[in-house]
Amino acid sequence: MGWPMIHEQAHQNLPWSFLVLLVGLSSSSPTGLQGRVSSELLMGQWRSLAKEAMDRGLIVANFCSLLHITNTYLCSCNLVHGPSMLPTLNVTGDVVITEHVSHRIGKLGRGDLVLVRSPENPGKIMTKRIVGMEGDRVSYFLDPNFGERCRTAVVPKGHVWIQGDNIYVSNDSRHFGPVPYGLIQGKVFLRVWPPDGFGLLGND
Repeated sequence: MGWPMIHEQAHQNLPWSFLVLLVGLSSSSPTGLQGRVSSELLMGQWRSLAKEAMDRGLIVANFCSLLHITNTYLCSCNLVHGPSMLPTLNVTGDVVITEHVSHRIGKLGRGDLVLVRSPENPGKIMTKRIVGMEGDRVSYFLDPNFGERCRTAVVPKGHVWIQGDNIYVSNDSRHFGPVPYGLIQGKVFLRVWPPDGFGLLGND
């Protein structure tokens, strides 16, 4: 007679958490436990793969950022071609190294080879030589293909006068005037290709 009362009292006082635990234990079979362990292992593998992918992604992002900073603010490798800089540069193309520091700190001068954004076509980058700095008086042929008529111009403040070494075909300051200093993209100082032309490109 005493057992039913104890059982009834215990049943009434059992918390819900204990009942849930009993149900879980009663339903756990060896197969279920094995499946749960397999799921946990699989989740662990996914977390490991995700962490590795994130780590590699960060490495790639850092490398791209470093490459962008280097190309924009330090130096870059450029392919230049065309007849306007003959005989200094080849018509078929040269691979040159351009540094992007000198023009930012005002260390450019006459004779330097520079990359310049075209004032006529902002999407075009030209390779020219600085012939005159601000305040300089520059004399030039109006059209060297048809006579020797000359004109003199004064380079205004904040501008440079640029020309191609091959004045017979070059489109430069003789046609569009002095260019703002801010259009200069960098100083070309080294040719790395073709191999027989490897060397510094200085003030000629």
